[in-house]
This record gives sequence, structure tokens and C-alpha cells, in this order.
Amino acid sequence: MTIDGAPPLPDGHVVVVKRECATCRTVVPVLQQLAAAAATGDGPPLTIYTQDDPDFPDDPRAEHDADLAVSWHHDIETVPTLIHVVDGQEVGRTVGWSRVQWNELTGRDDLGPDLPAMRPGCGSMSVDPDLVDGLRVRFGASVLRSRRIEVADLEDDIELMFQRGWTDGLPVVPPTEERVLRMLDGTTRAPDDIVATVPPDLVGVTVEKVAIAAVMAGCLPEYLPWVLTAVEAVCNDEFNMHGVLATTMPVSPVIVCSGPGTRAIGMNSGMNALGQGNRANSTIGRALQLLVRNVGGGRPGEVDRATHGNPGKVSFCFA
Repeated sequence: MTIDGAPPLPDGHVVVVKRECATCRTVVPVLQQLAAAAATGDGPPLTIYTQDDPDFPDDPRAEHDADLAVSWHHDIETVPTLIHVVDGQEVGRTVGWSRVQWNELTGRDDLGPDLPAMRPGCGSMSVDPDLVDGLRVRFGASVLRSRRIEVADLEDDIELMFQRGWTDGLPVVPPTEERVLRMLDGTTRAPDDIVATVPPDLVGVTVEKVAIAAVMAGCLPEYLPWVLTAVEAVCNDEFNMHGVLATTMPVSPVIVCSGPGTRAIGMNSGMNALGQGNRANSTIGRALQLLVRNVGGGRPGEVDRATHGNPGKVSFCFA
């Protein structure tokens, strides 16, 4: 099957490999067999894409999938992957090395006689956790709607956020598109779902906006459902977050989490539960406060009229 917008695969046999994979190195003699058959007209054309080393294999030569566009668009999750393409359409594929499956897909019966009968493949670079978020952004799979802000190469992004008043006085994590997409993996809700209307400016915030605040606060993706719940709990008429902000008293929301999910994300409900040192406790409450500040407009000295304030206005969350 051809994916819309994908680089087209040439007709014949297409193999995706990487040098780092032991199984890919193992099947090089098979690739040589297929290349020799193609050269003599005894088989269809062979095209090899290599993900990492442009010189692998040295024989037969491969095309370098340097930006992983081929691997990404054609859903290569394992290498080696062998694909049979007819009239521009994929008609079959197999992953890893299996003599039976490679023979069946290529219509041969003599591949890799000296190799083991089968070997599992390796993870494709296009699904590497360190690369996949950047690939989603690069190849247009992003669903984000928020405004992008360009930061010059010589500009310090953390200092920029201080200068623009987006912090709570502590450094925040730059909410790059890759980080926000990774954060959204923590929920099944659509990024454009409206979560709540955030005071004091009564702005309707989406799951995406909450995810941005969670990134800035330092949350992990598994914390996002808790942040979403906290936003829903605070941003309603019964809680009256506008009143909490507008009073001169030193008050702030206190988020109390309970249930087995708190243990799953490593929240502290024991010694020093109200203190420092636990990431989930510190960042879930902080994400809520950053959202109220940056999206809702609840900034100190403006609608936030607290005379003295209290440390809980940065974050107050425990299990």
C-alpha cells in the first residue's frame, strides 16, 4: 500500500537495512544473490535503503535514507524489511530474516543456504524514541495548532521565556513541538478537545494547551491525565479560581491525588510529601499554575492580588 505523500518505492524488491543491526549484516549474502539475479534478468530490480551508514552494504550498493523519509512514510518498524513492489504498489513484505518467507516473497528457493533458518530483526531508526518526535514534526504528522515562536540560534530560549514573563520565577522547559507531541502521548484525548474555561480571562483551553504547560512545568507524559483532571477541578464556578486569584489573602489551590495511579507515576505520599524532591508532586501542581498564569492571565500584581502569597502558588500537590 502506498501512503499519501510518501516517497514512492521503485518496482521490484526493496530492502531496508542498517549496519548497526546484526541481522542486516547477516543477510548481506542474500542481498548479493538478489542483486546478481536482477543484473542477469533472472529477477526483478533490487533497491536497498540503508538508514545509518551510507557505505553499508558495500556490495551491493545502497541508497542512503539519511532523513529517514522512506522508512517513516512506509512504516518501517523493523530492519531488515523486504518489500515486494508492483506498479508502484506494495504487494507484500516480511521483516527480519526467515528463509521460508524471503523465498516465498521473492519467488525463489535458494536464498541464504548457509544462513540460519531465521533471525529476528532490529528496531528501525524511524521508531527510535529519541528520533520519532522529530520525525513526526519534520514529515507533517503534527496535529498542533498553537502559535510557533522562532528562537534565534544565538538566543537563550530559557532566558527568552523569563524575559517574556512566561515563568513562575523558576526556569521552565522550552515547549518544543517534539516535546509537546511526546506529552500528548500521555492521553487518548484529542489535542483540540476543550478541557475547561480558565479564569480570570475565561479562555477556553484545549488538551494541547494543557500539554504545553505540562512540558514547561517538567511533567512526564504519564502525568498529563492528572494535570487535565486538576484543570477541570479548579476551573469551574464551584471552585471559583477567579476569587482565589483576586483575594489579597495568601491562598492557592491544593491538589490531593489518590488511588493506585499515584503509585504508578511515583507520587510521594509518605515522608516529606509536602516538600521538595518528587517530580510528580512538584510538576503536576506547577503545570496548573503555569496554565492559569500564561493562558488564563492570572499574573501576580495584576488579577492575582495576593499581598504576601505563599510557596503553594508555585505548586502544592501531593498524594
